[in-house]
Amino acid sequence: MNQNEVIKPDVSRIREILDKSLDLQSLSLPEVSALVAVNDSDIWSEIFDAACRVKEKVYGKRIVLFAPLYLSSECTNDCLYCGFRKGNRDAVRKTLTVDEAVEEASLLEARGYKRLLLVASEHPKRAGIDYFEKVVHEIYDRTDIRILHVNAAPMSIDDFKRLRDSGVGVYQCFQETYHMPSYRYLHPSGTKADYTWRFGVMDRAIKAGFEDIGMGVLLGLYDWRWDVTALIAHCRRLIKKYGFGPHTLSVPRLQPAQGSAADHLKYSVSDEDFKKVVALYRLALPYVGVVVSTREPSALRDELFSIGASQVSAGSKTSPRGYMNEGDTEQFEIGDSRSLEEVVGKIASLGLMPSLCTACYREGRSGKRFKSLAEEKTIKTFCHENAILSLKEYVEDYATGEVRDQLVRMLNEEISKSRNGLSDKLKNIEAGKRDLHI
Repeated sequence: MNQNEVIKPDVSRIREILDKSLDLQSLSLPEVSALVAVNDSDIWSEIFDAACRVKEKVYGKRIVLFAPLYLSSECTNDCLYCGFRKGNRDAVRKTLTVDEAVEEASLLEARGYKRLLLVASEHPKRAGIDYFEKVVHEIYDRTDIRILHVNAAPMSIDDFKRLRDSGVGVYQCFQETYHMPSYRYLHPSGTKADYTWRFGVMDRAIKAGFEDIGMGVLLGLYDWRWDVTALIAHCRRLIKKYGFGPHTLSVPRLQPAQGSAADHLKYSVSDEDFKKVVALYRLALPYVGVVVSTREPSALRDELFSIGASQVSAGSKTSPRGYMNEGDTEQFEIGDSRSLEEVVGKIASLGLMPSLCTACYREGRSGKRFKSLAEEKTIKTFCHENAILSLKEYVEDYATGEVRDQLVRMLNEEISKSRNGLSDKLKNIEAGKRDLHI
């Protein structure tokens, strides 16, 4: 298809597809392709509206918050677009000791975070499974962080079993691009140069016992229409084979990075197309969490809350030791530098519910069970009440000033509508009890 050619869509067909998604059914690849091909801005307004409605049907108004904790910038790969790449001779390399990782986690806990995403560059000796086991164990043992997710290099099934047994919730890994010629050009050396090894990573993780997996492509490495459709195809294959697919789909977009050798790429993704990607993920796979990172500017992130995003990072640093002393070489530039408290306040001001909940991972709501609860529109009941409980903790222990006053008003409104003993649980939190969830 000539991408400059405006194709008049079959409006009735598009609305049939949106109705299917609003019924919380996953879309077929021809249906996804029909949405991708839409060029009419008025129809995209309908698509965005449908994505917002699907998100609220599944998750209600809650938006989950977390922070990444970067463990290592030492890497054996040479991904041309990454600040951590082996060929970046100006990069300052660092791998946190276990004690340093605990120190950073403790600092984030003191700001109110309860879930962290541990991120490491790909270096089998510096950041292999032995290292992850120690870091995960010590953070759980020495802090009040309640769930840890991991974004790390693809592993063998045996190593994935060890990672899962350590208590990790979600394993996350991105294919980057599914377009094989572009993949091979952008990943010239290192283990990551093996497209097939990376493509099979989710099969190995699932076979090792992971039910919650996180997937994505790095938008801007190739035509977003191709990569988004290919990612959805990959997700559908996993669902058909295992009964469930990704717990989350992330929407990272290529950003400038120190030492990048890929500044010439011609597949930049506009803000408008970026919004389309968020909506497409939400509509194609209604039950998944759609994750937007601080790569994106604050105004755009705020807009995405109403298009289908359901999880966001906040107050992020993308270098090891970044929270303690600003770190050194970053993996990429940050677009939204607001603190956790500022993002919480913004979410609340939009009439949405900030959530620091970690309940599903510890209540066994994962994999097939989570997918079923989401499609039955049951999970949003858990999400709403757990969001309120986690927000009450945040108000009691961390929130300050106008944001605290704003959250107190929100909670008071929720108490007036609450049932099922929620008000009693909130009183228990006021009395000092913590980690109450359903």
